[in-house]
Amino acid sequence: MDTIRIENEGRRRFLAGFAGLSLALYLPRSDAAATATQAGGQGAGTTGATTAEFAPGAFLRVGQDGMVTVISKHLEMGQGAYTGLATLVAEELGVALSSVRVESAPADASRYKNVFWGVQGTGGSSSIANSWDQLRQAGAVARTMFVNAAAQRWSVAPAEVTISEGVVSHQPSGRKATLGALAEAAGRQDVPKDARPKDARDYVLIGHNYGRRTDSIDKTTGKAVFTQDIHLPGMLTAMVAHPPRFGARVKSFDATKARAVKGVVEVVQIPSGVAVVARDTWSAKRGREALTVEWDEGAAYKQGTAQLSAAYREMAKSAGAVALREGDAAHAIAGAAKTLDVSYDFPYLAHAAMEPLNCVIQFTREGCEAWFGAQMQTQDQIYLARIFGIPVDRVRIHTLYAGGSFGRRAAKHSDYVVEAAHIVKAIGKPVPVKLVWTREDDMRAGYYRPMFHHRLRAGLDAQGKLVGWHHRLVGQSLLADANPPLSGGVKNGIDRTSLEGATNLPYGIPNLTVDLHTPGDVGVPVQWLRSVGSTHTAYSTECFIDELAAMAGKDPVIWRLAMLGKHPRHAGVLRLAADKAGWGQPLAPAKAGERRGRGVAVHESFNTFVAQVAEVTVKPDGGYRVDRVVCAVDCGIVVNPDVVRAQIEGGIGYALSLAMHGAITLTEGRVDQSNFHDYQPLRIHEMPKVEVHIVPSTQNPTGIGEPGVPPLAPAVANALAAATGKRIRKLPLDAQALKA
Repeated sequence: MDTIRIENEGRRRFLAGFAGLSLALYLPRSDAAATATQAGGQGAGTTGATTAEFAPGAFLRVGQDGMVTVISKHLEMGQGAYTGLATLVAEELGVALSSVRVESAPADASRYKNVFWGVQGTGGSSSIANSWDQLRQAGAVARTMFVNAAAQRWSVAPAEVTISEGVVSHQPSGRKATLGALAEAAGRQDVPKDARPKDARDYVLIGHNYGRRTDSIDKTTGKAVFTQDIHLPGMLTAMVAHPPRFGARVKSFDATKARAVKGVVEVVQIPSGVAVVARDTWSAKRGREALTVEWDEGAAYKQGTAQLSAAYREMAKSAGAVALREGDAAHAIAGAAKTLDVSYDFPYLAHAAMEPLNCVIQFTREGCEAWFGAQMQTQDQIYLARIFGIPVDRVRIHTLYAGGSFGRRAAKHSDYVVEAAHIVKAIGKPVPVKLVWTREDDMRAGYYRPMFHHRLRAGLDAQGKLVGWHHRLVGQSLLADANPPLSGGVKNGIDRTSLEGATNLPYGIPNLTVDLHTPGDVGVPVQWLRSVGSTHTAYSTECFIDELAAMAGKDPVIWRLAMLGKHPRHAGVLRLAADKAGWGQPLAPAKAGERRGRGVAVHESFNTFVAQVAEVTVKPDGGYRVDRVVCAVDCGIVVNPDVVRAQIEGGIGYALSLAMHGAITLTEGRVDQSNFHDYQPLRIHEMPKVEVHIVPSTQNPTGIGEPGVPPLAPAVANALAAATGKRIRKLPLDAQALKA
């Protein structure tokens, strides 16, 4: 591969390949793996080995300098995956985390598939849960081989050899050797079949805070490699003029003025619009602004969100496809002493990740090569192979750091990757092209969390016991137009992602029905957003439960706990959060004219259990602030408590941003928002004090990147209701919602 120039903070550096001793979980091969140099992770690396090296697999490598390289099949997009994966190997191998680096794996599902999905990709908060057994076992195998190598060299029993801080020792004789010094000898050892990971009581890294993340230094010094940092010889930059309405197509365009812009090289039509290709980003942007495009809007979506909301409400009046039926909810509600029938409305939401979409692609006689923050490598490979008409194994993807994603880079149609490929194909030259999307591009031509309408009905008996519950949802499917294996999430017309958090309620309700309407004629493109269906179901169910508790005259925490007898982990986080928040104790007095309230919510997503208690202050003008959020989380064994707390804190901030400000609206098919001035993220003064309490556990790790998001909005809404008596059933939770 040609040398890649990477520019950061006005500096240049060149990446070189790394040759080291490869050790992993797989059985040895007689041939040496082909070198696959890549720019990504914390530098360049190889997943193969030279002929002098032992190469049984592809998960970790030990160099003669003693440095351990972990090959990550998961994308690092800010969630701390690299640090957690490095910790698993460091723990088992017996090395300091500072001597472990991580590099991204090449796109190769045969070696690097997500074991939950069968394809290579990152999502569903699965990185640590997916790799827990796999990488610990790989580390244990490597440790055993180093121990055996040392024992053989020193003629001692393997049981007398230990590894600590990267040093192999035989305490009785005082002999010591570094891993680097033993690397070649370890490579000659047979791969053990009886290697076992450590017992939890022997952990020295897992479960402990151990300083900075593996990516901290590179990210704070500007050395980390993102897509914008890639500069290949002869590389061009492209921007695309997208239609103002979804579904519109190019009718004609005049590129005369665009071609006159200095630096513009090509103007080409592609399926998604008109691409301006230039020698730099600024020239491409100016060229795009000079374009004149006439759009064919015959098939364009022209409705606004107001009309769509009205249609959803009408649909909710009739029965949908039944996803869950236990007992007879309709009969129970009809005979109840008290009933409640309310609706909730949720807007479209943009992902708004810090790094807008981008991708670098080069196509030559050897095949296609791409550099970007790839989140769904297998799918991206398939699309690229299809566009260029080549076998999948001739598509090489170098996964770089991503500046956030929140689900956007896990594009079910690989939209921005496909767009870059079409540009390369259209210009017909073997030069690399970098596609750059602006914030406005992603806000107005991207994908969104679906708009949803929920209707909930329930009944209580004379003693205030919940006897019946009916939950009806109306909203677009995320998976209906996806490719396998994702499309398998739709059965009998029911998309399971629409119902996450609705069909798995933990509360003991004897009569329960959940049904769903999935409109198929809405032309707005939708995609999963951080915590997927739970972004809306947690709000409706936990706000509704709170209203029912009030109707029953019960304390919201006590009433919930009474129905969680079969779900001890839900109850555990709820008790812990309530206790740490001082539930039942009076809040600090409010200032004159202000009102204070406390609210609670508990929710499970991605097999992780989270409860949050929010404290709010409502101002005389109707505005409010969230003063404090107390969170309890049960995510199984914690690899690094600090990373868990960071993800929960970040999830709370992200969720609060969406809850307070988030809404994408359409007028006659055009998206009204364009950037952070009218799709406002949370400001620093709006961030509350956050406390995170982790439940000790011996269960295997579960997800942590997303589960902190769902309980926040309902906890805040319930706190606002406690302060004002006002129930907010339409998001966002802005000052107007309190006045409505």
